[in-house]
Amino acid sequence: MEGLMNFQANSAGAVSKQQQNSVLVPAFSPKVTTNTRISLQRIGMVRNSKLFNSFVASVQPLEASAVTPFDNTLPSKEVLDVWQNANAVCFDVDSTVCIDEGIDEFADFCGAGKAVAEWTARAMNGSVPFEEALAARLSLINPSLKQLQDFLKRPPRLSPGIDLLVKNLKDKNKDVYLVSGGFRQMINPVASILGIPLENIFANQILFGSNGEYAGFDKNEPTSRRGGKATAVQQIRKAHGYKSLVMIGDGATDLEARMPGGADLFVCYGGIQLRESVAAKADWLVFNFKDLINSLV
Repeated sequence: MEGLMNFQANSAGAVSKQQQNSVLVPAFSPKVTTNTRISLQRIGMVRNSKLFNSFVASVQPLEASAVTPFDNTLPSKEVLDVWQNANAVCFDVDSTVCIDEGIDEFADFCGAGKAVAEWTARAMNGSVPFEEALAARLSLINPSLKQLQDFLKRPPRLSPGIDLLVKNLKDKNKDVYLVSGGFRQMINPVASILGIPLENIFANQILFGSNGEYAGFDKNEPTSRRGGKATAVQQIRKAHGYKSLVMIGDGATDLEARMPGGADLFVCYGGIQLRESVAAKADWLVFNFKDLINSLV
């Protein structure tokens, strides 16, 4: 688009710095319901040959009967079969791969946090069209290119266990994708840390004018509108001829990806945000990525 430019955050220097500084599992306070239990444990982690300590926040489901009103926390044989034999796995990013809702964090950074968070909640619960919520939130933030560049100096905060889950999937020759209603500029560093090819990202793009002023978003991206994740997953499956594909996420837009020609299985991750209307319709509800790792064969 003439007069517009995209800011790409994945230059070699930027990625290298992110990889050196990123804490894969930082300390945080998950937004969960009383149906879950938080446990903290101190572990040693190695990254780039340096040992450092990090507090791990691990969100786990309570024991069986008392725990939750949901009956899908234990997978059926059919669900396990699809999970174990899937050719590809698509992940939502916000509140799934990462512990934050990226647009909410960016809004806080730019001074528009509360109003934007309300729109995010409505969008994730499916009460307003996604494209309407996206446009409204970006208009409230009205970010400049400089603000985005400054925001991206902060390392991504990854969900507990996501790095190990992605590694296990890749070790089993399963292709991994990031399909998000968030922004490529924020997701590129996450993909680089996890070793996911940048071409496997399907997300939105913030546009800026020649002076760095906000100029909207790329409406050609399928993830910018209602049903966009479902469309992206269908495109992924068709392009690669996958026989079986799984979608993992926490929101209504992730659930939409389970459809003919799209995802065969929807796994709801409730370790950060538990959206009951979404969780109730999932094929499998998990609160800890260890459940998925342990179920791989």
